Amino acid sequence: MSELDIQAVAKKKYKATTDSGHSKPVAENHLHRDFTPKKPNKYWVADITYIWTAEGWLYLATIMDLYSRKIIGWSLGERLTKELVIGALNMALKQRNISPDLLLHSDRGSQYASELYQLLLLKNGILCSMSGKGNCWDNAVMESFYRTLKVELIYQNTYETRRQAQSDIFEYIEIFYNRERLHSSLGYYTPEEYEQLMLTKSS
Repeated sequence: MSELDIQAVAKKKYKATTDSGHSKPVAENHLHRDFTPKKPNKYWVADITYIWTAEGWLYLATIMDLYSRKIIGWSLGERLTKELVIGALNMALKQRNISPDLLLHSDRGSQYASELYQLLLLKNGILCSMSGKGNCWDNAVMESFYRTLKVELIYQNTYETRRQAQSDIFEYIEIFYNRERLHSSLGYYTPEEYEQLMLTKSS
């Protein structure tokens, strides 16, 4: 590595995003680590991560369709609130024609267990699934996306403002990740290409 002038990407500040020490009802794990659905809008997964800026923390909530690994909903905010995850869910609902057997899996954090978030799921006929306590493997694909985001973007930059980070995250998700980045798990298609391929085959 020294001969090639290569440096390892170091991890930066840590911030917990899951508060499972609450008294709200917790859903069962209906996903059971089945990360390969046979059609779109069958299994969605959701999570929250954090980005450090000179102005303080910035939180990112995302929703992924496991079929294509496409990020279909996301939301950014300065605080870890239920509104953050509701914003991501509302974006996903506007972008997709949901199926009657749709399942949405997340951790058991207070944001996902909140009454308003649960009511939104109920209103749209979405089955709620939650990981086991402290078990990140139950949502491994979304965890993998966050690792990729941080290695490929966040750890490569120093953000003076939240607005700078927001701009970069928007471009990474909507331009690069969904439409340009090839995925080995998708046969080296992009998420957008993979979904279009599915539509072509079914037409």
